[in-house]
Amino acid sequence: MDFFEPGFLGLFVFSFLSATLLPLSSEGVLFFMLAAGFDPIICIGVASVGNILGGTTNFFIGRIGNPMWFARLKIKEASILRFESRTKQYGFWLALLSWLPIIGDPLILALGFFRAPFLPVLLC
Repeated sequence: MDFFEPGFLGLFVFSFLSATLLPLSSEGVLFFMLAAGFDPIICIGVASVGNILGGTTNFFIGRIGNPMWFARLKIKEASILRFESRTKQYGFWLALLSWLPIIGDPLILALGFFRAPFLPVLLC
């Protein structure tokens, strides 16, 4: 266990950051901790809490979002309107796709931006 110094705090921080828009993957850190002999139940619990809090952070960043950000990111208005209509059509159920690579984190951000209800998004 000595070769992996950050321990559970490191797993939590890495899981939190990987659940935000940063392109990280917490699964590798979780795998190394399990291979090093850390308790699997605690590892999965810590990683889950970190991921949930990171996703929640994405949601609330979306909530405070400014439409001018889209212009800075060069996102076309047609794309924004299309996603807004899908968000209104499917609602919080889109949060079930948050595990998908590349689109999962921005999806949660968009659900916050388009005012999806928080508790159902959290439970999905």
